[in-house]
Amino acid sequence: MIPRLDAQKIAARDPETLAALRTGARDAGFLTVYNTPLTSARMRLVIAAYRAFFDLSDAEKRAVDMAVTGSNRGWGGARSEQVDPNANPDYKQVFDSGFEIPDSDLSVYAANLWPENPAGFREIIQSYYTDAQAVAFVILRGVAQALGHAPDFFDDKFNRPMALLRGNYYPPRPDWAGEKDFGIAAHTDYGCLTLLGTDGVPGLEVLSPDDTWMPVQANPGEFIINFGEMLEIWTGGQVKATLHRVKGTQEERISVPLFFNPNYETNVAPMGSGQVVSAGEHLQKRFNETYVHLKAG
Repeated sequence: MIPRLDAQKIAARDPETLAALRTGARDAGFLTVYNTPLTSARMRLVIAAYRAFFDLSDAEKRAVDMAVTGSNRGWGGARSEQVDPNANPDYKQVFDSGFEIPDSDLSVYAANLWPENPAGFREIIQSYYTDAQAVAFVILRGVAQALGHAPDFFDDKFNRPMALLRGNYYPPRPDWAGEKDFGIAAHTDYGCLTLLGTDGVPGLEVLSPDDTWMPVQANPGEFIINFGEMLEIWTGGQVKATLHRVKGTQEERISVPLFFNPNYETNVAPMGSGQVVSAGEHLQKRFNETYVHLKAG
């Protein structure tokens, strides 16, 4: 069972809501939330901006092709990612942007690549990136308190976040697609918390505790929350990173995940363990295993 929670009640530290948040994080690894400042109209505007970009010709999109960079900024065409080494590269397209630190030699803080068209694209996406992080922080602070920590436990670990905003474009499932072809194959997210907005078209499936694939859907203005490997490690398993996938349907679909991850140097080893697990090294390793243009060799 995936809890549906009121974001305002999470922010207010409502005890019943935090108990449901704790249970959802531990058992399902997924939530849905509503009543955030990101309205349905705002989400539709963002989705329309991504749709207009993905509707450009491949020649225009190649002007910001991440395949010619050493980072994950800009457009990734079909088959530019392979999240499951036992499946074929994913047939979706993506557009990635993230936190920039000028002159940093770390690719997780690389400069963003912005297309000339569509008009207003950069402004719409950058504004949403800022506001979506604020919503993600509300959820993360709720998680901290639900697990028995101070609500601001995570705050100083996220002042230079490796936060990545993505537009995903899933075309209708191709006629040639076989058992190893996915919009995105089964995977767990790599970081801490994902705030996922969608256009409302079904497609996302989550592996349930009884090993069946369960659809999860949210209309624009509501959000799907899931937790990643980094937070599972950090909390000593109190939070679950759950497998999920998109096979694709006969409808095209756009989703907008914000992958909310801490500062590069953050130690995400189990709290109190005395161990060291570098957030940045973990994330970069997983990126290098996933993006085809970053794979070794």
